Amino acid sequence: MDELHFTSFGRRWRAALHASFDLAIPLEFDGPQPQFFADRPASTAPLKAGGFTGSVSSGASCNCGVYTLAPHCHGTHTECVGHLTADETRLTEMTPVPPALAALVTVRPAPLGIITHDRPAVSDPQDPVITRAVLAAAAERWVHDPWTTLVVRTLPNDATKKHRAYTGPCPAPYFTPDAMRWVVERGVASLVVDLPSLDRADDGGSLAAHRVYWGLPPSARDSHRAQRGFALVTELAYIPDAAPDGLYLFDLQVPAFAADAAPSRPVLYPVTEVGP
Repeated sequence: MDELHFTSFGRRWRAALHASFDLAIPLEFDGPQPQFFADRPASTAPLKAGGFTGSVSSGASCNCGVYTLAPHCHGTHTECVGHLTADETRLTEMTPVPPALAALVTVRPAPLGIITHDRPAVSDPQDPVITRAVLAAAAERWVHDPWTTLVVRTLPNDATKKHRAYTGPCPAPYFTPDAMRWVVERGVASLVVDLPSLDRADDGGSLAAHRVYWGLPPSARDSHRAQRGFALVTELAYIPDAAPDGLYLFDLQVPAFAADAAPSRPVLYPVTEVGP
C-alpha cells in the first residue's frame, strides 16, 4: 500500500505511506540514550531461570532479555493524565487512538525575561521558553486547517537530542502556561514535543503546562476533575530536519501498558489535500 485516502472534518486528503517520518528515538540499551530525571540509564540483561540464561551468545537456545527503564525518563514516550493523578488512570484506557491530521511546526525558544504575569512558580529570566506568540506565528499558515495533533520541533535541532542527558534545574526549553492555553484553544488532542517535559525540570512541583493541557486545576489529584482527560502527550521525540513544517497524517503506536506512560513510536506521513 503506497497511499491512503481519508476525510477529516469534511475535507479529503491523500497520505503518502511510503514517505514516513519516524519520530521515535531508538532506545539503545547498550549504547548512548537520552536521559532525564533519572540517575541511571535504561538497561538490559539476560533472563535467568534455573539453569537457563537467555543469551544465544552464551550458549542458550534463544535470547530472552529483561529490560529496565522508566518511560518518562528514557526515550520517546507517551503519557496520559494519570501522570498527575492518584487514581491510577492508565494509558490503556486512552489508546489506541485513530490516526489524525497533524501540524508540524518549528519554533525557536526565547529567554523568559522579566515578565511578571503567568510565569512559572520557579523560574529564571534566562530560561528558554516557548510562548503563545511563538507558537501562533509558527502555525499561522495552517491555523485554519482541521488538525487535532500538534508536533513541535525546537531549534537548534542537532542530533545530540537522541542521546542527551538532561540534567540541572532547567536543562531544556519548556512551555509557558499561556502557550499551553493556545494549544488547548486549538483543540489539540495529541501533543508531540522533542523536549523531556512540557514543564521546567525544577518548577517547584506545579507542572503548570501539564495541568493547563489536561484542564486539571492546581494541586488536583483526581482525574475526573480534568476537563481534557482524553488528551495525550508524547515527549522526547526527535523530529528530523528532513520533515518540513506542514500537515501530515499522524499515527501513534503505543504498547498496551497498564500505566500512566509507555514507550511509544509517533509516525508522520506527508499529506496532500485532494478536494471535496
